[in-house]
Amino acid sequence: MTRHTASSSFRLVPLMLALGASVSFSAQAQSLVDLYNAAQSYDATYQSAKSQYDASLAKAAQAKALLLPTAGLTISTTQTNQDTKAPAIAANNFTYQTDTGTVGVSQPLYRPANWATYEQGKKQVDLAQATLLAADQDLIIRVSQAYFDVLAATDNLAFVKSQKTAVGEQLASAKRNFEVGTSTITDSREAQARYDLVTAQELAAENDLLVKTLALNQLVGQPNATPKPLKTPVVLGPVEPADVNQWVLQSEANNPGIKLQQVALDVAQLETEKAKAGHKPTLDLTGSYTSVANRNGSASGPTVDSRANVSNIGVTFTLPLFAGFSTQNRIKETLSLEDKARTDLEATKRTVAQGTRTAYYGVQSGQAQVLALQAAEASSQSALEANQLGYQVGVRINIDVLNSQSQLFDTKAKLAKARYDVLVGGLKLRQAAGTLKAEDLQPVNSQLTQ
Repeated sequence: MTRHTASSSFRLVPLMLALGASVSFSAQAQSLVDLYNAAQSYDATYQSAKSQYDASLAKAAQAKALLLPTAGLTISTTQTNQDTKAPAIAANNFTYQTDTGTVGVSQPLYRPANWATYEQGKKQVDLAQATLLAADQDLIIRVSQAYFDVLAATDNLAFVKSQKTAVGEQLASAKRNFEVGTSTITDSREAQARYDLVTAQELAAENDLLVKTLALNQLVGQPNATPKPLKTPVVLGPVEPADVNQWVLQSEANNPGIKLQQVALDVAQLETEKAKAGHKPTLDLTGSYTSVANRNGSASGPTVDSRANVSNIGVTFTLPLFAGFSTQNRIKETLSLEDKARTDLEATKRTVAQGTRTAYYGVQSGQAQVLALQAAEASSQSALEANQLGYQVGVRINIDVLNSQSQLFDTKAKLAKARYDVLVGGLKLRQAAGTLKAEDLQPVNSQLTQ
């Protein structure tokens, strides 16, 4: 017994160092909402989606420029020197300088392709919002899953340690009974084998807790993230609404994936409008104002200055006549892409509906499993007590007690994991329906110890 206890204590040292002081001090534990808020400002995937959202908004605003007027200023100066030498004419040097300034303005009056591009730009805002919503929902699920993974690993390690203690007591009892001659060596060897097996399970549980804790730390950006456990008794509320079809209807209206495909279809339809605009005329209002200053002079005569101001305003009408069938083929291309976007939208709707049904029935199944495991836990406890009593009076052998112990602690671990799965499953159901928000963490947060 001393040998196993010492080795177990030695193995716990690196684990405790890795998990940090927060494992020992429950006062430093964080709630699910606390860690979600920390992850929002740290998680690289979410921050990338947020930056993409800001960029998409700026890109959408660029499309409006195609409908607004454009203005430009052009300034130029030119100087020419002419040196004249001829037999019949006296030599002379002439200088010509011209300064020109032009302000030009153009306002599109009728450009169908520009309007289609502008409408596509507005769709980019919807696309950015749906993408950011999907990233936020994904972050909520990832934090919640990591949070309860740590709690499940913590519970599992505690159950394994409790089982190890119980098996150790059974091993000591078997050795005492063998020494006094009331049991065979088989009981001692069976207990020793079970003790060694539980020791191996303890090692695996310690490593699993370490890995899950490191994953949570990396996700939220804290070195010692310590989740608060569930308070007892655990109360799991029913799924509301209790109709899977209502959840499917919600998913069709709110799921970010469907919204993304719907926007993609709208953009594809507008792209077809842009292609058809290749056959349509364009009309622009143009205007300019030009000022030209001339300075002419020669070495033998006076300098002559002149200035001319020219302003004009007009309308430019352009009608495409023939472009080598490129416009017709472009329309065929966009129509095919439009059909593809429509098909992708339908496929996404079917996938989301199936995923929503799966999530709904998964939560219901999880709740039923929790009830069944609660009953199994009570039955396993009674079976263990009966086997312990039977072993004491000689009607049960040592292996019966060991098996009952294993069954009880295995049931406890499965029950704890099933509860966490139901809580995370409820959030995943809302994610599938597209209604998951940060506020939905509050009911789960209320289930934690305060």
